[in-house]
Amino acid sequence: MLDVARVAQVSIATVSAFVNGSANVSPAATQRIEGAIRTVGYQRNAVARSLKLGRTHTVGLTVPHITNPFFTEVVSVITQAFDRAGYAVMLFCTDEHLSNQDEQIRLLLERMVDGLIVARVGEDERFRSIVGATKAPFVLIDRLCEGVDADAVVLDNRTAVAEAVGYLTGLGHRRIAYVAGGTGISTMQERAAGYRAALEEAGLAFDPALVRLGDFHEMDGYAAAMQLMTLPDRPTAVFSANNPMVVGVMKALRDLGLNCPKDVSVACFDDFPFADVFHPQMTTVRQPVQAIGEQATALLLERIAGTAASEPRRLTLRGRLMIRGSCAPPSGWAAQSA
Repeated sequence: MLDVARVAQVSIATVSAFVNGSANVSPAATQRIEGAIRTVGYQRNAVARSLKLGRTHTVGLTVPHITNPFFTEVVSVITQAFDRAGYAVMLFCTDEHLSNQDEQIRLLLERMVDGLIVARVGEDERFRSIVGATKAPFVLIDRLCEGVDADAVVLDNRTAVAEAVGYLTGLGHRRIAYVAGGTGISTMQERAAGYRAALEEAGLAFDPALVRLGDFHEMDGYAAAMQLMTLPDRPTAVFSANNPMVVGVMKALRDLGLNCPKDVSVACFDDFPFADVFHPQMTTVRQPVQAIGEQATALLLERIAGTAASEPRRLTLRGRLMIRGSCAPPSGWAAQSA
């Protein structure tokens, strides 16, 4: 900046005002400064500026699965929203590993991000200690963590699953399987509670033999469906608590020669871009992805600016059941009900 000021024959304060947009600079001085910048090859040092201002205009974002369509869409919404606000986003994917999460958050904090949005892994004391040890603001999305004092944007998972499974019981299904990821995170606990609530509402007993837990991946859904469909009294419907696992469920039905929905009805949590071009079209619970991303961004920007309320805020949004062709009354149900 000293070199630019010397060549442009203006003060360094004028150059600083021009570069940072902190004050008006006359057209004549602007023209000389722009020419001097080209002459000396000046580039603003973002690191030095961040150290001086105490802000990097960068935020961190960690998600469990970047290939999961839900998180892919959330990442897209968040990065676009921060871009409009003049912020860059550093993205990490934990792959559901606690060690990855610890290391990634540490790296983000070392790089002096102004704040973090985290879809966390598990419910462990280490995460609580990390949050407690930093002054950087956090916003949790999708998953909560007890004991963490932070803003959060989540879905009413229990109600959403209860509505979806209730739709299946309303069609006449009495043996409804539940396929899900591990129970160590809040979303899976809430969705399992919704499943059991819908069974209770329909007067059906909970049968642990109809529950299969995996690791959120397609292969886990495939293995779960293979086991369920070879039971002596197999289920007539399957609800998958996430969309990668439902792809595995559908592949298993195909390999077993079972027709959906004639032999088995299938529904899942999280809508995905090709759900309505599946064969058959998939019945899903759609999350308000746009609202989740935009609300999380707004909460974090308010924390960074110091304009947020002192108490953490939890925004709980509602899902929407998208009824499509993958669900039908069980075979012979119409005759039985008559």
